[in-house]
Amino acid sequence: MQREFPEAPLVGVGAVVVDEGRVLLVRRGREPLKGHWSLPGGLIEVGESLLEGVVREVREETGLIVEPVELIELLDRIHKESGPEGERVRYHYVIADYLCRVVGGELAAASDADAARWVERAEWNSHSALVLDAITVRVIEAGWQRAKDAVRGEERER
Repeated sequence: MQREFPEAPLVGVGAVVVDEGRVLLVRRGREPLKGHWSLPGGLIEVGESLLEGVVREVREETGLIVEPVELIELLDRIHKESGPEGERVRYHYVIADYLCRVVGGELAAASDADAARWVERAEWNSHSALVLDAITVRVIEAGWQRAKDAVRGEERER
């Protein structure tokens, strides 16, 4: 499978893992966006469902076992570059981002992640030392809000 300058879009998954009001982030160990903080995730494998893929990717990158709760957003990540031949698509991913909750495991960066850590809301909404792109912040915020709303709903039912 050719990730760089692909012939067709590649399908991936991402996880907004919320626990105690914090969100799990990983620092990418390879391109695209190497060195940036992002959501854990990656490409699905042939024969693997989106939900199976998100569980596998989170475990591989962070050591945590998660349960997908709901789809947050389906989005395109298209990175283009200009060269002597004109503009070309260097990367094209279609990513399904899911809200997830932790059900086991221990946090430890692995696989494609250089680091993994829990982040408070103030950190992803500010110009902190974390390097996050605008799309990632938007998806994190949407997942965090849904998790917060779910907790409120559970409290009302009690």
